[in-house]
Amino acid sequence: MTEISRKLDVEKLISYSDDLVQFLKNERDINDLKHSVEKSDTLRYRCRSDYAAVQSTLEDYQKKIDLCKQKTEAAKAEVLKKLKQDELKAQMKLSMFACVTSILPDLNDQSKMISGHIVDKEKKVVEKFEFNPEEKSDFDTCNTIWEMIKE
Repeated sequence: MTEISRKLDVEKLISYSDDLVQFLKNERDINDLKHSVEKSDTLRYRCRSDYAAVQSTLEDYQKKIDLCKQKTEAAKAEVLKKLKQDELKAQMKLSMFACVTSILPDLNDQSKMISGHIVDKEKKVVEKFEFNPEEKSDFDTCNTIWEMIKE
């Protein structure tokens, strides 16, 4: 069975070779074939050149993307550092205000109430306060808190 298929393959090859010889006998056909090969080579060269240009452009874009990612990470790190510094500064201000006024504001109160504690270390007293900003003006609220501190 294999010999028959080989025989057929050889016969097809011989037939193809005969057709090719007949085709190439004509000078015009040879010139057309040469011209086609030259165009094919030119096209292959252009494709390789275009591929190299596209590859180079892609590499440039990848470098730019990587640079942007680095800048973004640096900016994020700087923002986080600034936020930590601002938080520390706010804590220090709050601590200073608490020492000066003896008032500890309730920062966990999610309502719109102004609330906190007045601490008197000498008397060992903690007095809670809570004001609704809609009921009193800011000025009146502030004066009331100062009066509570003086007592």
